[in-house]
Amino acid sequence: MTLVAVIALAIHGPIPQSQSYHAFADTRTIWGIPNFFDVISNLAFVLVGLLGLYESFVNNTIKMVTENRVSYTVFFIGVALVGLGSGYYHLVPSNESLVWDRIPMTIAIMALVSIVVGEFVSPRLGAILLFPLVASGILSVLYWYWTETTGNGDLRPYVLVQFLPMIVIPVILVCFDSVFTKTGGYWLLLSAYVIAKLCEHFDREIFHVAGVVSGHTLKHLAAAVGIYLLLVLFRRRRLS
Repeated sequence: MTLVAVIALAIHGPIPQSQSYHAFADTRTIWGIPNFFDVISNLAFVLVGLLGLYESFVNNTIKMVTENRVSYTVFFIGVALVGLGSGYYHLVPSNESLVWDRIPMTIAIMALVSIVVGEFVSPRLGAILLFPLVASGILSVLYWYWTETTGNGDLRPYVLVQFLPMIVIPVILVCFDSVFTKTGGYWLLLSAYVIAKLCEHFDREIFHVAGVVSGHTLKHLAAAVGIYLLLVLFRRRRLS
């Protein structure tokens, strides 16, 4: 699957970042904060990321694979940083600020892949893959930004990092057995991701109909809720 995706993107050719991406539906300034709701909704990521760290290291309620403890830590740190990076980006939308939105996102996604591999395939393999995956995610964003500065923007590595896991993870969930019970949290997270992407795509249409909230704001909330539901299942599961 990975090989097919890489070949398809190679054949496709460079994908530049459209500047229309920065034009969001809800640009209202409230309390002196531009794009207020797109900015403030990112607090949900900060809260759920910090909650995950609290439950992991203070309450010790998260059931995790011991060998992959670092992966869980990196995941929740990445989620919290998504809130900060995305909040900064929505204050001043541009390619430059978008870098700080996308880097934490790739960290969280790649850490999640490491966790899934560790729980379903092999704890040792999950641990080995963590830092190469995270590094590849960060490099995909830096590569995109560098190509944008040279006038030949290319999103292909970043597209691979963001979307391939959303195909590979379900395959792993179906084809392998977890060391834990209650694996539905991953399906809830994936469903929330799909809902979030739909909200993002229909940003203006949702804002036009709802009037008070845009699709992009709902995207942030849907994704954060998905991560929270995964966290809840992390607390409730047990070794199978």
